[in-house]
Amino acid sequence: MKFNSTLASFADGGLAVVIGESGALGNAFLNRLSAQRRFIHAVGFSRSTTPALDLTREETIADVARYISGFDEPPRLIIDATGILHDSSAMPEKSWRQLDPQHLAKAFAVNAIGPALLMKHLLPLLPRLYKSVFATLSAKIGSIGDNQLGGWYSYRASKAALNQLVRTAAIELQRQKPAAICVALHPGTVDSKLSAPFAKNGVEVRSPLQAADLLIEVIDRLAPADSGGFFDYQGKALPW
Repeated sequence: MKFNSTLASFADGGLAVVIGESGALGNAFLNRLSAQRRFIHAVGFSRSTTPALDLTREETIADVARYISGFDEPPRLIIDATGILHDSSAMPEKSWRQLDPQHLAKAFAVNAIGPALLMKHLLPLLPRLYKSVFATLSAKIGSIGDNQLGGWYSYRASKAALNQLVRTAAIELQRQKPAAICVALHPGTVDSKLSAPFAKNGVEVRSPLQAADLLIEVIDRLAPADSGGFFDYQGKALPW
């Protein structure tokens, strides 16, 4: 599949960084960004890379920030493709009767606190001049205004928290680096282990590469006025 976006809104040079490169969508982002010439380097991080990055251990995020700082050029695009919906011990809750403090804490640790720490350590690395973007993967299901079905407490709440963190960080970022952009993006349903149990009932499912292409096109169209926003894979603003 051909990658069509030229990322023309970005000046040549700098780094493209993918957090969560071991996941299906993270790997697709790194694949696409490595194949184009807009950035000098495209680098990815996960718990299996060197340096390793574990969202639940801030010291590893600091290690990655120091590693990125060692390049001659700053990062101009940072994509956080991490997230957790379920694991071997817990599925999304259908009722408050299924709420479990450990699962709630894990969801917030990975979906909200981890990305907040990424912003803490990586937003300062963005350049003052030229367009740069920090984009983290949220989910439409994290929209409070769009919640019509209930359920999925941990995932909904942790992604809603992420959206607020993005909005708040964007305000501070704008004061320091007016050309920089910080956004939350909804990728839709992607063919991955995360979505496999729920990809049914007529839900449109995209391959990781298709989803990455759509989001990269959205990122390419972003302007500083969009910073702090919450957008889907078509670039449509979503309700909080």
